[in-house]
Amino acid sequence: MDLQLAGTTVLVTGAGQGLGRAIGLAFAAEGANVAFHHHASGEGAEKAAAEAAEFGVRAIAVGGDTRDAADVASIVGRTESELGPIGVLVNNSAVTRKQRFLESTPDDWAPQIDVTVTGTLQLTHAVATRMAERGDGGSIVNLMGDSGRVGESGLLVTATARSTTVGLTRSLAKELARHGIRSNAVSLALVRTDNFDAHAGGDAEDERMKKVLAMYPLRRFGHPDDITPMVLLLASPLSSWTTGQVVSVNGGYAMP
Repeated sequence: MDLQLAGTTVLVTGAGQGLGRAIGLAFAAEGANVAFHHHASGEGAEKAAAEAAEFGVRAIAVGGDTRDAADVASIVGRTESELGPIGVLVNNSAVTRKQRFLESTPDDWAPQIDVTVTGTLQLTHAVATRMAERGDGGSIVNLMGDSGRVGESGLLVTATARSTTVGLTRSLAKELARHGIRSNAVSLALVRTDNFDAHAGGDAEDERMKKVLAMYPLRRFGHPDDITPMVLLLASPLSSWTTGQVVSVNGGYAMP
């Protein structure tokens, strides 16, 4: 199926590794020009951009801290000057930390709130402003963890930060619809990427994680290839009547 993404400029945040990298490459495979944003994973983003270019598209690695207004302006400005107007924004950047709430401090909370909430707001504002000024629409796809939908012990601050994605997604959908801009979210359970063990708080084969796996009706954790099709579909013009939705791709871990 042709997702009608060829020639579209896509900016994916947190794309130097893991799921963000996989999403960027999936867009490139569909013929989109992709900016792989990174903050601390510059080498990975450069390699991803080089791999994306093998699909015959234009791709760049663009660095910057989404918490910093000047960096955000640079990220968006460079993407559009080198690849063209951004038609799709994928908000993937986030900071997560598995920690008991009563053992945490405000210093532990700050990075999660600053990147996941403030950083996402700043970049979305910059991109959406340009989309609205051009008047030819656009698509925003926000990634979030299912902890933000259903809650999870040991991830209270992460869940709090992630839950804001629901309000952001639906409010953007209502406010920006007049500009033809759609906003949707993909909510995930555990996905096996390069940093799976650190994110999950344990090795996938240890006894605790085996108990976690038993909570998944499909009896496996996700893989990036399980996630990318939904992100692509929501970004595609084929989803032109879909906005304000939070779609769970989670192996049945949690059901609405």
